[in-house]
Amino acid sequence: MNINQRIKILLATEAVTLTKVADAMVKEKNHKVTMNNLSRKLRSETVKFTEIEMIADILGYDVEFIKRD
Repeated sequence: MNINQRIKILLATEAVTLTKVADAMVKEKNHKVTMNNLSRKLRSETVKFTEIEMIADILGYDVEFIKRD
């Protein structure tokens, strides 16, 4: 599963649109991004890790690395 699919699942789970996330990134995180630009980055898998962290934070999630057994 790629990052675009994972973010879409989180958006659906939280009933939030990508537009609202992009708006929150601008207002809350002072990160200049548009919904179209963010959508393009997710589709092409060129989104930065810091942006993924921002999206997760806005949706109420943490990004975590877990060691496999």
